Amino acid sequence: MRKTKNLLIGVCLLFVGLTIGNAGALTSDYDTGEDKALIEKVSNVYTSQIGVRELTGHNDGVQVEEYLASTGFKKGNAWCAAFVTWCFNTATPEINTPRSAWAPSWFVKNIVYSKGKIITDKPRQADTFGIYSAKDKRISHIGFIDHWDTGDEYFISVEGNTNLAGSREGDGVYRKRRLKTAVYKVSRWIHKSNLAYLLPDKFPLLEFDSLRFVA
Repeated sequence: MRKTKNLLIGVCLLFVGLTIGNAGALTSDYDTGEDKALIEKVSNVYTSQIGVRELTGHNDGVQVEEYLASTGFKKGNAWCAAFVTWCFNTATPEINTPRSAWAPSWFVKNIVYSKGKIITDKPRQADTFGIYSAKDKRISHIGFIDHWDTGDEYFISVEGNTNLAGSREGDGVYRKRRLKTAVYKVSRWIHKSNLAYLLPDKFPLLEFDSLRFVA
C-alpha cells in the first residue's frame, strides 16, 4: 500500500513538473507560425494609423477619441496606452491584453527585456515598450516596437500621443527612431501562453499564463 501511494505521489509530481516546464517553455517559444500571423495583423493595424493627428492638440479628434473609447475614456485624456489597446482590440481581440489606458498596467507581466537586459528573448516587432518618467516615478509612455536590430543602438517604434521630438504628450501617431537606452521595459503579448490550448486525450482545456495555468 505504501509503495502504491509513493508511486502515485511520484507520478503526480512528475506530471506537475512536466506541466510547469511546458508552461515555461511556452513563454520562450516565440517563433511559431501562429505568432507570426498575429504579429503581422497587429503591425498592419498600428502602421495604418501613422499620420493620425489630434484635432486641436488637446487629446481629441475622431480617431483619437476612438482610441480612448476602447478603454472607456473620453477626449482630453492621455492616449498612448489607449492607442495600444485599440490596435490589439482591432487586430487580435483573441489575445489577452490589459485593455488599459494606464501605461504601467502593460508591464506587470510578460516582460522580455528590462533596463537594457534580455529577460527571456530579445525584443521583436509588435512587442510593447515602456519609457520611465523619473518625475512621475513610473512608466509614463508606451508604444509598439516595429524593428529591433541587435547590433544597433536605436530601434524603430510606432506610438501614439507623441510628436517629432518624442514627447509623451504629443499630437499624433508617429513612426520614431529611439535610443534603446530610453527603454525601461518591453512586454510581449503575442505568444502561446496568452492563448488557450487543449492538451491531448482527456486533459481539460488549460489557459496558460506565464508559469501558472487555470483549468
